[in-house]
Amino acid sequence: MKILFVASGNSKNFELLPFIKTQGESLREKGIEVEYFPVIGKGGIGYLKSSRNLHLYLKKNSVDLIHAHYTLCGWVAVLAFPKAPIVLSIMGDDAYGCYYDVNKVKFISRYLTILTFLIQPFLKGIISKSRNISKYVYLKKKAHIIPNGVNIEKLFNKDNSRAELELEISKQYVLFLGDPLDRRKNISLVKNAMQLLKNSNIELIAPYPIPHELVLKYLKTVDIFVLTAFIEGSPNVIKEAMACNCPIVSTDVGDVKWVLGETEGCFISSFEPKDFADKIKRALHFAEIKCRTNGRQRIFELGLDSETIATRIINVYNKVLN
Repeated sequence: MKILFVASGNSKNFELLPFIKTQGESLREKGIEVEYFPVIGKGGIGYLKSSRNLHLYLKKNSVDLIHAHYTLCGWVAVLAFPKAPIVLSIMGDDAYGCYYDVNKVKFISRYLTILTFLIQPFLKGIISKSRNISKYVYLKKKAHIIPNGVNIEKLFNKDNSRAELELEISKQYVLFLGDPLDRRKNISLVKNAMQLLKNSNIELIAPYPIPHELVLKYLKTVDIFVLTAFIEGSPNVIKEAMACNCPIVSTDVGDVKWVLGETEGCFISSFEPKDFADKIKRALHFAEIKCRTNGRQRIFELGLDSETIATRIINVYNKVLN
C-alpha cells in the first residue's frame, strides 16, 4: 500500500509538523509505503499552484491513497483531480475557526468551517482528532475519531539535562510551549497566575520556537507543563508531556480531560488566574514530593501510542480502498 501525505510545508521551524512526520514514520514501521508532498505557499494562489504541482506529481507517481492533513491541504488534493481516493485529517481550527478569547471566534476565520463543510462529499474518509472536532463532520459514514499518537519509547526516560538547558537546579520551572504571540494560546493566563503566586523560586519559561527534540528535553526536565489555550482539538504536546511523566496543568479544552483522566499530578483548571495559580501550586507540590507522574501508563491504557494509532489509521485506509 502506497500512501501520499499532503501537508503544509510552510512552517519556518519544520519541513512538516513533527506529529505528521511521526505518524508517517509509524505507518512505515507497519510496512506501509509513505511519501510526503509538502504544500508550499499561502493564500488562494499559493494553494492553487500547489494543486497544479500535485497534479503533475501524480502523473509521474502512482499512489493508492492520498492522506491530506488540514482542510486547506485537503482542497489542494481535491483540486489536483487525483484518481486515488482522499482521506482528510481535520486538525482543529479548520473545523471550529480561530479563537481569540473564551467562546469568541474571529468572524473572518469562519471560512475555514465553510470549507470543511463543502469538502466532505469529495472525500472517502474523514479523521477527526477529537470529539469536539467530529461534530463538524456531517457525513458520519465517512467519519472516524483518531487522535495523534506519540512515540512512547522516544519520550519516556527522564532526562536530567538542566545544565544543558541552562536551568538552575534549585528553581522550580513552569513550561509554556505555545507561541506567546498567538492569542488562542492565552499565555496571559499563566502570567497572571504566576503573579498571584509571588514566589521568586518559581520561574515561567516559554522557549518558543524551538526544535522538537528540544521540546522533549524540556518536558523531561522541567517541574510542570502548562497549557492555557482557549480551544484545542487533541493537543499532541499534552500526550507528549504525559509520555514523559511530566506533571500538567491545563484548561479544559479538546480531549485533554479525557487524556489526563485521574492521573495524579495532573490538573484541569478554569480560565480564572486564581484557579490556575492554585493548580500550579498543587502540581509543583506534587513534583517536589513525587517528582514524576504515571502519565506514560495512561497513554498506553488509552491506546495513544504511535503503534496503536497507526493500526487504527491503516484500518481506515483498508476500509476506503475496499
